[in-house]
Amino acid sequence: MFSGAQISLYPMADDFVGVILGALGALDPYRDRLRIETDDISTLLVGPPEVLFPAMRDLFVAASASGKHCVLSAAISRGCPGEPDDPICRSDEVGGPVIPLDERKVAAIRAVQATAVTGQATAAQFSLYVMGTGDHMDEIYGCIDFLKQSGVYERSKHFCTKLRGDAGAIFATLNEAFCRFGPGAGHVTLDVTVSANSPSAV
Repeated sequence: MFSGAQISLYPMADDFVGVILGALGALDPYRDRLRIETDDISTLLVGPPEVLFPAMRDLFVAASASGKHCVLSAAISRGCPGEPDDPICRSDEVGGPVIPLDERKVAAIRAVQATAVTGQATAAQFSLYVMGTGDHMDEIYGCIDFLKQSGVYERSKHFCTKLRGDAGAIFATLNEAFCRFGPGAGHVTLDVTVSANSPSAV
């Protein structure tokens, strides 16, 4: 199965290049398990979800440690039938036998609760898209039930759900939404915006 993310990092600072370059070292521990391609719009990270989400988290936390308002925008996808299978994407988190929805929700909540704290306060909004299944709304409603018990749920918005909390729990929640909802071998995507140090009032 192919899984990956097109990400763009936006530090709201005069020295945005320095903030981005200074944060790139956070990807070093993941480079042997990711394929990374950068152009003038975004960076593609290809690899299994258990590597993708920690890599995005660590990059975002490193940039946000500057104290500047930072935003990470990401389009994340797995199982797209238009993408070739890639051995680097082999995952222990997705696929396998079908597990009942209620069991997946419980497992997702436990995984988020077990996540280490980063110390970086973060807000996020995202949308889950489950492709090509007749029961896609059951999966989406199941994910929403999980989100409401995740500890980082803030509220529903038009077209998306808003989260707020520590960056560790936020990225763990996104990981669980991506891996546990929708068919294991099916096409699932997330549209994600993550923000830290915003000057806007909470």
